[in-house]
Amino acid sequence: MSRVDAILERLGALYPRTIDLSLDRVRALMARLGDPQDQLPPVVHVAGTNGKGSTVAFLRACLEAAGYRVHVYTSPHLVRFAERIRLAGTLISENALSDLLDEVERRNAGEPITLFEVTTAAAFLAFSRTAADIVLLETGLGGRLDATNLIDAPAVTVITPVSMDHMSFLGETLAAIAGEKAGILKPGRPAVISRQTIEADQVISARAAALGAPLFRQGHEWRAEAHGQGWRYISSKQTLDLPLPALPGAHQIDNAGCAVATLEQLGDFIVDAGAIAAGMASVYWPARLQRLRSGPINDILGCDWEVWLDGGHNPAAGEVLAGTVAGWSKRPLHLVLGMLSNRNPADLVAPLRPYIGGIRTVAIPGEANSHSAEASAALLAESGITAEPADSVMDAVAAIRDHGDPAGGRVLICGSLYLAGHVLAAQPPLDDRE
Repeated sequence: MSRVDAILERLGALYPRTIDLSLDRVRALMARLGDPQDQLPPVVHVAGTNGKGSTVAFLRACLEAAGYRVHVYTSPHLVRFAERIRLAGTLISENALSDLLDEVERRNAGEPITLFEVTTAAAFLAFSRTAADIVLLETGLGGRLDATNLIDAPAVTVITPVSMDHMSFLGETLAAIAGEKAGILKPGRPAVISRQTIEADQVISARAAALGAPLFRQGHEWRAEAHGQGWRYISSKQTLDLPLPALPGAHQIDNAGCAVATLEQLGDFIVDAGAIAAGMASVYWPARLQRLRSGPINDILGCDWEVWLDGGHNPAAGEVLAGTVAGWSKRPLHLVLGMLSNRNPADLVAPLRPYIGGIRTVAIPGEANSHSAEASAALLAESGITAEPADSVMDAVAAIRDHGDPAGGRVLICGSLYLAGHVLAAQPPLDDRE
């Protein structure tokens, strides 16, 4: 066990619940640390149900292409905890992170605190002590009571598409969930809003009006659409013809558009069309329709098969995946599916049904809250979807090979970022773009 993992395990015992949305504990801890969240460069604060991480990845790629030093805080991680914190363009080192966590632990002095609150405090400390031009800050869950929501005057707030997810924490209706996401909006600060349902849009717009927060909305003040061999961004300020993003999937045009709209609202930052185009080409965000071109899974299947990995885990993610695989050529598509026990696999799989040749379900290794392979298959069966349990991802892939088309096909491993992290941990080492 690494030093970071040992500290996190120790801190994990301080509070009985993994998730308990509140700002009281983290405010008290930040005060004991000297309120580093008030000592940061300009902050872009991003909330939403889907697309947060991809939008942050586009922002980072474009800003760095323009020469800016960028701090980034995202979650969850895939392989190593340090992936969550990037300092001025470089992932934080294990030693630096463990030192920060030690400091946070000492200042917390045994008070009840969640792990996300601890790691958010460590990120704010790191950002306050390392020079950079801008901070990209992704919420963990919700927005209003998320530990990241301590920034009083962000340069820009961003809300990506809102859909039904985490209802036990955020509310049972889309309006309630949108209200939690809209909790990051701040008085007078511009807010970039991706395409929303009518219900979510009404809630967000009402909150923005109450705060005097100017809205910059997809479909109103800006648009993003496929155009020729690339895509086009259109606003009242400019029209840009750009290359397709390096992240696959038609939905990434919307996420890229959200990033460009956010750049427009950063009045003190100059990111020209060349830097944006360079960002589109260089953007990297693993486990979001990521093609795996080497590694043990490819070795089992052979060169006639494609292997894809996606961490999407809710109904909206299923719709997005379906929109992409519908455009793939008519090669057999097989799913390897593993999900947490608070989710129904049928919600993700239902939109994909017309395109699937077979499903193998697995448990997520090392996750106590994972569905068993048998439980996932049973839940799918209740919705009329046939699936076969497998003991592991490797066993599932071997079974697909043995029973699939001899000419090959595609395998899509999906259902959870935790499953994606397990798969990536067995791949050749990820580079520093992760």
